[in-house]
Amino acid sequence: MKSISTKSLQNLPDIVSLEKLLQSLAVLDLIMSPEWEDRYYSFDSKWGEGETMGSMRNGCGDSFNALFDKHGCFFKGLAHDYPLSSWREGNLEKWKEVINKVPNEFSSATSEPAFDMDGISFCFWRAISDETWTCGSIDSVETDDPDGSEFLLECLDGEPSTYQKFVEEYYEEEIPLSPIEHIYDHMPLTQELVNMLNPDVILSDIRAELIEIGYPANE
Repeated sequence: MKSISTKSLQNLPDIVSLEKLLQSLAVLDLIMSPEWEDRYYSFDSKWGEGETMGSMRNGCGDSFNALFDKHGCFFKGLAHDYPLSSWREGNLEKWKEVINKVPNEFSSATSEPAFDMDGISFCFWRAISDETWTCGSIDSVETDDPDGSEFLLECLDGEPSTYQKFVEEYYEEEIPLSPIEHIYDHMPLTQELVNMLNPDVILSDIRAELIEIGYPANE
């Protein structure tokens, strides 16, 4: 498994691949956790005019949001209890200085209310023309994961087995890898595949949410 953090953004997928991965994670969580409040990952393919949004929240105060538009992708995360969190005394003003220096093409993201830029421990971005991700940061501290990015970005390595490990630990039961691989590949969803993950979910019942995510499903 490749480690991903603001120290190793070269292991993060490119913009298009990251967008598809966040869609896949949202579909998997939709199937595994039909109740909205129990899910980690979500995706809105119609967030705004030419915009999509992927997000994660773990119910413990940690979250991330990724806004995709014609300019590229802006990504903001909050691991609230880590040293570089804006929740720590003195850090919020430092983060405001960083946000003010984010390229103008991502200004709509930095002013997006859903991002809650007062709650941040890391951010990075990548324009369509860029070959790499660029990280915004404040003075670091001598710990392995000062901003919590390695903790929050673990499932973004693009490996189906990483999600399998996550969901098996969460539900404390074995989950087959093949349907996860199918969804990572964005193959059309079928009732048979849904049954392999959660036999209590009916494909027709989640079709509206699949449309919102922007994921293909068979009739």
